[in-house]
Amino acid sequence: MVRRSPSLLACGRRHSLGVLADGTVVAAGDGTAGECAVQQWRDVVAVAAGNVHSARNTGRSHSLALRSDGTVLATGWDADGQCQVGQWRDVVAVAAGWRRSFGLLTEGRVLAAGRTAESVCDVASWREVVAVAAGDWHTVGVRADGTAVATGIGRFGQCAVQDWRDLVDVAAGYLHTVGLGSDGTVVSAGRSDAGACDVGGWRDVVAVAAGSHHTVGLTSDGSVRAAGANGHGQCAVSGWRDVVYIAAGAVHTLGLRADGTVLAAGDDSDGQCAIIGWGCRSR
Repeated sequence: MVRRSPSLLACGRRHSLGVLADGTVVAAGDGTAGECAVQQWRDVVAVAAGNVHSARNTGRSHSLALRSDGTVLATGWDADGQCQVGQWRDVVAVAAGWRRSFGLLTEGRVLAAGRTAESVCDVASWREVVAVAAGDWHTVGVRADGTAVATGIGRFGQCAVQDWRDLVDVAAGYLHTVGLGSDGTVVSAGRSDAGACDVGGWRDVVAVAAGSHHTVGLTSDGSVRAAGANGHGQCAVSGWRDVVYIAAGAVHTLGLRADGTVLAAGDDSDGQCAIIGWGCRSR
């Protein structure tokens, strides 16, 4: 089964993570709950950052790392057991949402740890999954046949993905979902009052990321597009070039360039955009 590129960058509400060329991990931002305590991690190939449901909640996030041997590391806020991933094996991708963690297995099943309310962790029956994303209140997966599956709260339509076809990736925000088609187009579902779902005209997109109220798309020529809330400048990415990977947090955006340098836009009130000097993996 074909799976998306590893998550070399990750954004939470108040922190950022990056995988360096030597397999170690760097972090920036608020580490009050230990979410930035990643200095001892080794042999990492992908990272994920948990979100914080409300701007009023401080110091309540967590971080995940996928190691080259298929095991998973976690640090940070663990009130709901979202960091209880030490026994996971044969994992090929990780995702983190509000109070929960997910691991995609080689065989296409999905593991979950953390908050089980609102059915957000009801993924045990999922099969042949090739990508998984966690929003604040919902979880979404792409199956090998290009269809999508979702669970959790769908009050704003963010789980209305059953008719999507020919997907290769998916991203989940606070109350919206975006899917990347094999033809480079993007579909969306959910709350759109901030403009995060205004992606219908996007073309030649090769990767998508979803923040709380904004959506980011990486195009085949290495440029970046964004739609949605821009109150902190999180959508100020139009000048980015030579980008090979993108990540979106609640109100900030990161981009990894081909030379390993990292770009940042948006809220930096907790130092989550202090990424100058990071020399990250670019593939």
